[in-house]
Amino acid sequence: MKIRTKLTLLFTFITATILLVFAFVIYYSAKENRKNEFYAVLKNEAITKANLFFDIKIKTNTLQHIYNKNRQLLNEVEVAIYDSTFTLIYHDAIDIDVVKETPEMLEAIYQKGELQFYQEKWQIVGLRYPYEGQTYVITATAYDQYGYNKLTNLFNTIVFVFIISIVFIYVAGRYFSKRAFAPVMEMTEKAKMISATNLDLRLSGSGSKDELSELANAFNEMLVRLENSFEAQKHFVSNISHELRTPLSAIIAELELASDIEGDIEKYKSAIRYTLNDSKKLVRLSNSLLDFAKASYDPSEISFKEIRLDEILLDARHQVMQSNTSYNIDIHFDDEFEHEEQVIIKGNEYLLKVAFKNLFENGCKFSDNKRCKVSISIRDGKMILDFSNTGVEISAFDQEHLFVPFFRGESQKNVEGHGIGLPLTKKIILLHKGTIHVTSTHNKTDFIVELQTI
Repeated sequence: MKIRTKLTLLFTFITATILLVFAFVIYYSAKENRKNEFYAVLKNEAITKANLFFDIKIKTNTLQHIYNKNRQLLNEVEVAIYDSTFTLIYHDAIDIDVVKETPEMLEAIYQKGELQFYQEKWQIVGLRYPYEGQTYVITATAYDQYGYNKLTNLFNTIVFVFIISIVFIYVAGRYFSKRAFAPVMEMTEKAKMISATNLDLRLSGSGSKDELSELANAFNEMLVRLENSFEAQKHFVSNISHELRTPLSAIIAELELASDIEGDIEKYKSAIRYTLNDSKKLVRLSNSLLDFAKASYDPSEISFKEIRLDEILLDARHQVMQSNTSYNIDIHFDDEFEHEEQVIIKGNEYLLKVAFKNLFENGCKFSDNKRCKVSISIRDGKMILDFSNTGVEISAFDQEHLFVPFFRGESQKNVEGHGIGLPLTKKIILLHKGTIHVTSTHNKTDFIVELQTI
């Protein structure tokens, strides 16, 4: 069932319930008012007839004649009068006697002073009537034909209006829900047209600040992110293809050259060395791509635990200097740490070690003396790591693009690399909710990393 239909039915049901309650209150109030008003009429009629009988001394035959004459035209009130011994002293129509009073009934009226009750649909009122030191019991009854007819007409009107109202409300609900969901239908049709080949299409909002406009804006923002992601992915794949093609082409060329060499061992060895170097480049590129993929995982899928940052730095330094004996790396603590917790963060040991190795290698590669220095300090509950080296100054343009995958600046063209290390490092730092930025002035370059401690 569509939401539009659900909302229409829900709106109709709620409105019908309200109307039903309202109609019930009206009908019940009318019914109670009719009953109370008719009891008041019966009481007045009983007292009036008692006054005529006792005060004015109108003869019984006359009162009965009046009753019989009126009864032919309308539902006249039938009155009966009993003395204190419950002996009947007057009755409008003893041959009819709708009430058929019993001693128990008369006793109850005498004790309570006034009694109101029904016999079928006939209403009866009983009164204790004092007159000249004597106490009498009067009963009056009648059938409220006019009142019942009004109630029946009211009930029929309520039912008719209720049914018409429900039909009208349902039709109006369908119409207004269609109007309300028209922008949604338009957005749905537009969304069906969007595919990987035309991610530049956008949903059109109403220009107001309603929920549908917010949904359209959120969807358009998602399309922007998807479009950027697709473009980045295409660019990434293109760069990977280029980076892989170069060493593979070199390996193929070296092997083809070696296959034409006859009996020269030194040339064989030289070809093997070149091939081995290109193979190592491929391995390093593959490892970097795998690390880049790991850093792109959902943070919930990566294991985080409490680790000592100084130990990670020392391990990264040891691995870099072991694989590159010409590199020199210094680790300097600007502050003395009073507590062990000051150097503990929550992170992934492997990824952080990869990030620090990249920063060490980057600093050593681009320094004049193959030396990189990291200074460590604590400020406002954050660990500040300053990776610095002296060498070629990085231009402002290159600084803006250093963290773009496969970007190679002017200062990097003569240095071996693939342009993955720094983007990978930034991904890892952001994954640990840290920050990284670069400054380069006066032939000195600093990569400053901030990480939150425990």
